[in-house]
Amino acid sequence: MKEAGFWKSLDQQRVQCELCPHRCVIKKGATGICGVRKNVDGRLYSLVWGRSIAANIDPIEKKPLFHFYPGSLAFSIATVGCNMRCAFCQNSDISQYPILTGRIAGDELLPESITDSAAEKGCRSISYTYTEPTIYLEYALDTARKAREKGLMNTMITNGYISVDVITGELKGLIDAANIDLKAFTDGFYKKLCSARLAPVLDAIKAYHDAGIWIEITTLIIPGENDSADELKDIASFIRSVDPAIPWHISRYYPRYKYDKAPPTTIASLEAAREIGLTEGLLFVYTGNVIGHVGENTFCPNCGKTIIRRKGFYIEEQSMRAGTCAHCNHTIPGRFS
Repeated sequence: MKEAGFWKSLDQQRVQCELCPHRCVIKKGATGICGVRKNVDGRLYSLVWGRSIAANIDPIEKKPLFHFYPGSLAFSIATVGCNMRCAFCQNSDISQYPILTGRIAGDELLPESITDSAAEKGCRSISYTYTEPTIYLEYALDTARKAREKGLMNTMITNGYISVDVITGELKGLIDAANIDLKAFTDGFYKKLCSARLAPVLDAIKAYHDAGIWIEITTLIIPGENDSADELKDIASFIRSVDPAIPWHISRYYPRYKYDKAPPTTIASLEAAREIGLTEGLLFVYTGNVIGHVGENTFCPNCGKTIIRRKGFYIEEQSMRAGTCAHCNHTIPGRFS
């Protein structure tokens, strides 16, 4: 265990965690909603600092981050735990592990080992991913600082359920990019299927952007839940209001975990959602979980020509020069070599 940050003492040896919008009030001996932050004798501790449940080298496109050093590698880590309870979670075996088993799993992997391995393997960045990095933020921040010393970038793949003051404080200037889930655009969806609320996610998206962190948004399209034309239009309009250059990834759903009420998303539905995003004024809308689809490619918003051609997580062809379109010299928003 390591003493956590982002909390305050209350009476009767209770503490209140201030890391995410749940603002859990935790009694002595108990944990918060995430299952990995525990009150030990009136002080809050992280049960997962230095305990990685996954450590892999991934293409940055897998996150997905399409406008952040395309083609580079990311050393990706996670611990168990999450501050949401998504019924359709794609990584429930590790994200919900503490809640399902009452235990903490993971092997010791210290920040220095992570950054040394990343540098040795030719990775451009460290990615805090797979589960929810907010709940292991002390571990992520300690690693991110070591990464900076080695000239490595830091990215978070997150549900966006984090306190805004943490973004504007600790994350600003240290986290370079984030892919944020915007799971739906109704509070009912978040409450029913995620045990969370919509408004804090919207606030976090704005805060990440205002902090100068490059962001991309992902929405998993679930038939019958968040796939109406009106809701997709609302999502696209919100993203455009923050910045029309923010890439929007609309991903195909497959039944997982506790949610099997819907069939896999049809390709036609993804294509319709992509068209809504483009019609609403977004510059970059991508389809996910459909390998080889034209929606994986990046098109120049000025001349319309293909500047990055992808297949799955890999780049087949790139027509860019130092962040500009090789065809018309238009500057492409993002972080490029």
